[in-house]
Amino acid sequence: MTYSLLQFILLCALTLIFVGVLTPLMRALAIKIDAVDRPTLARKMQKDPVPYLGGVGIAVGVVGASYGALLYSDFTWQNFLLASSVLIPALIVAIMGLIDDLRGLQPWPRLIFQTVTAIVVSAILISSDTIGTPSGNRILDIVVTTFWVVGVCNSINFFDNLDGGASGTVAVISIFIFAIAFQREQILVSALAIVTAGATAGFLFWNRSPAKIYMGDAGALFLGIIISVLTIRLNPGIVPVEKSLAIPALLMAIPILDTTVAVVSRLRRGISPFEGGTDHLSHRLLRMGFSRRKTALSLWFLAALFGAAALLLYTYPDTLGWAIIALAGMAWIALLIFFFGRE
Repeated sequence: MTYSLLQFILLCALTLIFVGVLTPLMRALAIKIDAVDRPTLARKMQKDPVPYLGGVGIAVGVVGASYGALLYSDFTWQNFLLASSVLIPALIVAIMGLIDDLRGLQPWPRLIFQTVTAIVVSAILISSDTIGTPSGNRILDIVVTTFWVVGVCNSINFFDNLDGGASGTVAVISIFIFAIAFQREQILVSALAIVTAGATAGFLFWNRSPAKIYMGDAGALFLGIIISVLTIRLNPGIVPVEKSLAIPALLMAIPILDTTVAVVSRLRRGISPFEGGTDHLSHRLLRMGFSRRKTALSLWFLAALFGAAALLLYTYPDTLGWAIIALAGMAWIALLIFFFGRE
């Protein structure tokens, strides 16, 4: 069964409205139970306490809209299980993130939990043959997929350090995933991507500067699982395989850049990569004189540029493929050098 672009746009709009209405309710609940982020550390950007639980609203919106769309369309147990193989692990990791938001967890137990979840997700993807670009070696696929899931989860979590920064960037990435998946007629990937775009856009109404609510680790880790699996399941269908593998890297280029800059900066200073700090892309742009709003817009713009490169690579793989990969690679390295010079 095929679906029109209009139907996907409607699904996106309904999810946006749902999360947009749900988020202030989660904000009120967070205030009531005192689930707030207080500016008690030097790296905190806000002046006043900001409620958490925005991630709960995002998760409820994505899960509710996804299962609702399944029930409304051609519901089959196969589609239900395929959707659940993404949504349930994402919810489990989100619960861990919520515990971290409310009570605090040490970095290593969190990383171990993420890794175990990623191994399970990888096994499901490989056993169900839903990896977009498999290598043909099952052990290698499990290792690479596990590394990618854990890496993307932490990358999105690291990236969530500015009002509207992560939510807007994830919305941009999701739109470009949808654009490719829709053309490839990957219905489930298209639906989950457009639902994620709608949910993050709906949350953005309340998360843009000055943020009235944060997504917290619950939301960042939930979105990390969703985006990592979507980029793995996305099947660009272009050859050679290196061109197909470049597409997820291009889609995630800016969160990966942020993580690289922050982690390398901390290692150079002899501190733990898991220790928070003011060394992310957003902090460096703010120190250059950008406002919070312009900083968020800059990050969205950069994500859109690399997303457009991924879409162009998919559209013109034979004529422009290697040129796009080379130019995008050089641009990424140039940005890396630029941001390293902005301590």
